Amino acid sequence: MRSSRKRRRTPPSDWQLPLLTDMGLRPEQQRLFVIIASVLGVLVVAVGLVAVVGSLGSGYLPERAATAAVGGAGTPRPNTFHGWSSPKLFEVVSDRARDAKPLTDKEVFAGKTLTGENKLTLKLVAHDLGDACASVLWGPELQASAEAGECTQAARGLYRSGDGRYVAQYTLLNLRDAKAAEAMVNGLKEGYRGGWSVALQSDKAAFLPSGYTQGGGYALGHYVGLVWVGRTDGAEPTAKDDFVSLTLALRGAEKAVYRRVVAITGKPS
Repeated sequence: MRSSRKRRRTPPSDWQLPLLTDMGLRPEQQRLFVIIASVLGVLVVAVGLVAVVGSLGSGYLPERAATAAVGGAGTPRPNTFHGWSSPKLFEVVSDRARDAKPLTDKEVFAGKTLTGENKLTLKLVAHDLGDACASVLWGPELQASAEAGECTQAARGLYRSGDGRYVAQYTLLNLRDAKAAEAMVNGLKEGYRGGWSVALQSDKAAFLPSGYTQGGGYALGHYVGLVWVGRTDGAEPTAKDDFVSLTLALRGAEKAVYRRVVAITGKPS
């Protein structure tokens, strides 16, 4: 006997899409096709978003990020550092209230050549003087120290020795008072590797990113002088390299502060 029951039809699959069915794709093939297309779509959108974000950010670098970039790997910095407190001589300029006149470019960089022992000469190859102290310093702690000390001026001079053997930079910071100057120098005794003066750029002299250099910090009343010296080839000093004499020659850039002491006391230093 024939069964009176009618054969029940298999319900159509959820993955039977008319367009794909017309292309001859089976339900399981259609499902795989949709999954792959979805994944590719997500990837395309993601790549597009990255491109848009990159284009928006290509011309902008936040101040904090810029600072990190300056102090990142490859940024020149001293390998050693020594700090000194302000001598009694500078007590007359221990407060900016007694020494309110701003530093001038002519005053600080009047001498284009500094001289030292054994015919050592340092020739000025680049310099600047401005009121944006944070822009010539890198490292959050040092920048914070400059802000706390109400730094109003920063002067930098880059020098090259007459024989081309040495490169040196002197940075002079104008702070509120001697207490702020001492605090900055003391902070650098432990933190000089994480914050220092930004190197001036010149095609005549430069600190090599991985070169060996030595730094020093001097409190001079309400001023701070940062000394930075090294060999132009970045090598460590040998018995023939007198970095002490090199440092003393570079400190000739401090004459501007000594002149102010004389102007107030009326006595030669």
